[in-house]
This record gives sequence, C-alpha cells and structure tokens, in this order.
Amino acid sequence: MKEQPAQIRWERRTQRPLLALAVAFAVAYAVPIVVPDASRTVTRTCTAVEWFVWASFALDYLVRLLLTDHRRRFVRTHWLDLVAVILPMLQPLRLLRLVSTLMLVGRRARMASQIRLTTYVAGSVVGLLMFGSLAVLSVERDSPNGNIKTLGDAVWWSFTTMTTVGYGDHAPTTGLGRVIAVGLMLSGIALLGVVTANIAAWFIARFEKDDVEERRQTAAIEELTAEVKALRAQVSALSGSLEPGLESDLEPGLEPGVVPGPAPAGSAVAGTEALGGTGVS
Repeated sequence: MKEQPAQIRWERRTQRPLLALAVAFAVAYAVPIVVPDASRTVTRTCTAVEWFVWASFALDYLVRLLLTDHRRRFVRTHWLDLVAVILPMLQPLRLLRLVSTLMLVGRRARMASQIRLTTYVAGSVVGLLMFGSLAVLSVERDSPNGNIKTLGDAVWWSFTTMTTVGYGDHAPTTGLGRVIAVGLMLSGIALLGVVTANIAAWFIARFEKDDVEERRQTAAIEELTAEVKALRAQVSALSGSLEPGLESDLEPGLEPGVVPGPAPAGSAVAGTEALGGTGVS
C-alpha cells in the first residue's frame, strides 16, 4: 500500500483538534457580546482564546506549507488561507479575527472527504446565522439610531437577511453593520444556490440511472432477438440438409414422397418361375 504524503497525514490528524478550537473560538466570541457586563478578566480571557485559535490555524497553514512538495502551487491554490492568516494582523479588530477564523475553518472542512455536502451546508448556515447575529449585535447595540438591541432582534435580522426576505423591521444603521449585512446576503444566496444545485444534481443522477437501466434492458432484448433469429436460420439450414439424404434411401423408380404399397398376389408366382422352379413337388 502506497504511503500517503506528510501533508495529508497532518491534515487528517489535526482536523478534529482544529474543529474543537473553532468551537472554543465561537464560545469566546459570543460570551462578551451576549453578556456585555462581564468582568474584565472574562473579557481578556475570551480575547486571548480568540487570538490563540487564530494562531493555531495560522500555525497549521505554515506546517502544511512546509510539508508540501510544491510550495508555490500550494500558495496559489490556498490563497484564501493566506489572506485569512494575514487579515487579523492588519488591524486588530475582533470582526477580522471572526472572518479569518470562519474562512480557515471552512477551508479545512472542505478538505475532509468524510464531510458531505449537506453537512457542510447545514454547518455553514448555523455558523453564519450565529456569527452574523453576534457581529451585527456587537456593532449596532451602541448605535444611537440602531434598532438591533437584543440577541433576539439580531437572530431575527440574520434569518431575514440570509433568506433575502428583508422585512425592514430591523436594519443596520452603521457602516460596519451594513458591510456585515452585505456579506450575510451574499452568503445566503450562495448557500441557496448550492442547495438548489445539489437537489438538481440528485434528480439528474436519478434520471440518468433510470435511463442507463432502460438502455441496458433494451440492449438485452435486442441481443436476445438476434439470438432467436440466428437459431431460426440454423434450424432452416439443418432442415434443408436433411432432405437429400431422405431421397437417397428411396427405392429406384419411386418418386420422392411415394410410399411403396403391398405386392400383388401374382408377384410370388412370377418370382418362383423366374428362379426356374415349377412349384413344390
């Protein structure tokens, strides 16, 4: 059995620990927002956890880069990972750490073959709803004209924004809140497209499977019909070859198809005279 490359082995070994760190990041990011009056110790601890998780993903990127045999191609094909690693270093904002961590988690999850598309989409929806709600609440709560003041308002706004319904009862008023809204709307449209494409691909695969089965049955019927025709031809050929043999077994002077009848009564006497006898003495 061929040994797997070191990069693949590293990715498989670190997948679960990195996902656990992502959950820790979610908790650390949510606590200061849900509990705004938390102590400074709790806030600092959450901030340290956020930076530690980001540093772990950055270290993972560097290790994979060192383990690969084609580093330039790795950088070209994983440029989003590089952006996610560099992004929080440009400006120490919690929102940038959130975006970079989400990008890194998504990239690592996509590399895992055992995670199916439906699971990935469901996890993306839950993650975007949660982080979108927390992010918009953190930037809109202190806005003078903002109308998203509670976590319930933020979750409702995230649902209506991701589904592109937009009731308008809650809307961001700050520039950063509107940036979050744009990202959430684009993400919702993209996820809806992925789900629709997945369902369409399932139906197409199902129809193709039925079509292949129908074509297989048609080919089997045509093959059986050809065999029946060949058998008929062989039977006809055998019948034609048997007729001359039957004609050679007939007595001379008889026509084919004429069965010889019983000899006349005088034929026995004639036969005796031909042998030179005159009868029994």
